[in-house]
Amino acid sequence: MLSLPSIIYQNFSMKNKVHKKWIVLLLFVMSLPAAAQNKHTVSGYVKDLANGEGLIGVSVYVKEVETGVVTNPYGFYSLTLPNGTYNVVFSYIGYQKISKTVDLNTDQRVDIEMSDESENLKEVTISTKKEDDNVRSIEMSVNKVEMKTIKKMPALLGEVDLIRSIQLLPGVTTVGEGASGFNVRGGDISQNLVLLDEAPVYNSSHLFGFFSVFNPDVVKDVKLIKGGIPAQYGGRISSILDVRMKEGNAKKREINGGIGSIFSRLTYEQPFAAGKGSFIVAGRRSYIDILAKPFLNKDLKDSKFNFYDLTAKVNYRLGNKDTFFASGYFGKDVFGGGDFGFGWGNATATARWNHIFSNKLFMNLTGYYSNYDYNLGQNENDEQAKDRFVWKSKIISKSVKPDFTYYITPNNQLTFGGQYINYDSRPGKATAVSEGEGLNLDLPSRHADESALYIANEQKLTDRISLQYGIRYSYYRSLGPGTEYLYGDTTAGIRKQPIFPGTEYGKGDVIKTYGNWEPRFAVNVGITSTASLKLSYNRMSQYLHLLSNTAASSPLDVWTLSSSNIKPELADQVAAGWFQNFKDNMFEASVEVYYKKLHNQIDYVTGSDLLLNQFVEGDLLTGKGRAYGAEFYLKKNKGRLTGWISYTLSKTERQVMSINNDNWFPARFDKPHNFTSVAIYELNKRLTLSSNFTITSGTPATFPTNGYSWGGISLGNNYNNVRNNNRIPAYHRLDLAATLKARKKLFGIGEGEWVFSIYNVYNRRNAFSVYTRQNDDKPTVSDRTQNMLRTEAVRYSVIGSLIPSVTYNFKF
Repeated sequence: MLSLPSIIYQNFSMKNKVHKKWIVLLLFVMSLPAAAQNKHTVSGYVKDLANGEGLIGVSVYVKEVETGVVTNPYGFYSLTLPNGTYNVVFSYIGYQKISKTVDLNTDQRVDIEMSDESENLKEVTISTKKEDDNVRSIEMSVNKVEMKTIKKMPALLGEVDLIRSIQLLPGVTTVGEGASGFNVRGGDISQNLVLLDEAPVYNSSHLFGFFSVFNPDVVKDVKLIKGGIPAQYGGRISSILDVRMKEGNAKKREINGGIGSIFSRLTYEQPFAAGKGSFIVAGRRSYIDILAKPFLNKDLKDSKFNFYDLTAKVNYRLGNKDTFFASGYFGKDVFGGGDFGFGWGNATATARWNHIFSNKLFMNLTGYYSNYDYNLGQNENDEQAKDRFVWKSKIISKSVKPDFTYYITPNNQLTFGGQYINYDSRPGKATAVSEGEGLNLDLPSRHADESALYIANEQKLTDRISLQYGIRYSYYRSLGPGTEYLYGDTTAGIRKQPIFPGTEYGKGDVIKTYGNWEPRFAVNVGITSTASLKLSYNRMSQYLHLLSNTAASSPLDVWTLSSSNIKPELADQVAAGWFQNFKDNMFEASVEVYYKKLHNQIDYVTGSDLLLNQFVEGDLLTGKGRAYGAEFYLKKNKGRLTGWISYTLSKTERQVMSINNDNWFPARFDKPHNFTSVAIYELNKRLTLSSNFTITSGTPATFPTNGYSWGGISLGNNYNNVRNNNRIPAYHRLDLAATLKARKKLFGIGEGEWVFSIYNVYNRRNAFSVYTRQNDDKPTVSDRTQNMLRTEAVRYSVIGSLIPSVTYNFKF
């Protein structure tokens, strides 16, 4: 009887050499199970005993063969070994180690529940990673911050904030206080892919950047990837911020929340279906407007300035091989008063299916919906008003993404899959009415889709050398309906005019296509048992662009898609690093250097108009960028005193024809020096003290090189046409906090804690920007042309004083 591989072989023509190569590859893959017939697999899930949450990154180690794996983002592991009896050790810092004897004469399913031993530990830990993970792992340029740590750190107005916390990591900066988003290794905020349960979040900020959209009570895991980006990620060229939500307590009902100075929050989680499923629901709402209302005059009585969000997730286990998840987020910021209104918000929905095809093949299938919208209007809800203005904009993306993991051997793990994304960009639906006369200012919607396939392999060659290599191919299509315009050539730096008429395209017609190969590679060379050298390279492509010519991004910035006139952004990054642990993992240290080259970077002509401009592509310029630097990081994991210090030395530049005389210039977010420190000290079981300190270079700014007076008005002038020729003063700030656990139980069953914090302890007035203006009260000064100049430099600070706060957190 012929085997299936033999039948396939005989039924394909062997005349074509290409066919032969594919047949050989197919036969090799299908023969893998036969080659492993004397081996068996132990697999399963590792979960938290207290709440049933899957544990990410647990070390599963087999002493007899000195090999092991770590659990995936859903807590699943798989180990294939020769027949025999093994002692399998499950370890995770902060949890009790479990040793399980497995008689492997057949495939076995072994699920493990680990208990938190934090109450019994003599030492405090701020990491739940496996020991020596930073040295042994193939990952580099990756930072993980545990929510337990983030919750102990000082925060603005006492409110825990994920985005502000990662800004204290090496290689991460922000253009200033109150700016939304973050910058990573020379990229702008739009070049970071921010994921919430795998759905992209286009604006991660509440209240113009002071708070993030992530409710800390529902966040399970946070990972920031700055380099060596695995092949399953794509779509942005600087970094990946992967935020995963809790699944809900599968053991018991739990309620927790907090009452703070600016907003309150409440979270409820509970199991159902006899523990097969669980859910979590959390909400937050600020009440600045409510507290301020008694102090507002009549004209401002109806003012609105608040934000709120709702986060939810449910999961259900259908048998041992299938688990379903559904999660969602909805948040909104509302500002205005009287007849004026302004608001923005995100909405995401994610559905996932985990399926175990075999004890070696694991699949996660994800589908998501993401919508970011904003609105601005006067008399928006009064259609009879004589004077009225309404402007609405949004960008919607929908995606399906299958991901597979095939555990070939403990030393060889294959990942492969793909993704399809559909984009719907609506840059502006606007109507203006003046004295009853209406004007339609609508801009046409833009449509596109992006497809990708990837394959990667993580392979341990020897006890000292590990590799991760893969490739991703992305394919982008700009789609109709719509009109595509060509733009005539002009002098560099001058607005281009559209050539009429444009080309009309029907619904679904392909206007423009782009395709990019994106190779990924990383290697870990173990020097000693506690030290390693790592290298990585990745190429990334980005087809979605944020148009913003302001000092800091605002909610009204426009997202646009690649087209015939806007090429996709590309980035190539190489990085190398030394990683070492000291004193039995008490300290971990690393030094990384990187070089990143960026292509097709967007800039703007002088006086560009980005809002409600149908021909905005004529206002865009294209250039290139480069970023390079060194990151130094030292972290203390154990003991009463824990925390880290980091220092980044870097340079970020752009080159755009017609700007800065065609020479390289510092990017708006270039900060050559960036030092941060975080310290957490457990004074006793009830009281924990913490501090943050940061000092960074000031951001670049363009100042006038000379000035002149005309018609009694003093004007600054940039005679040499230079960009970012100066810097604002350096930024530095100290924050302090104390967390005090309540002595008595809340309502006799729960527990509570008080969080006292001071933001900006020594009252520093950090400059967000510096600009020049005319001051008629200033004594006049004559220049060489006898013009009378009356100008002054003005420092603008968003926060100019210390801010104390108190928050009460509860749990029962």
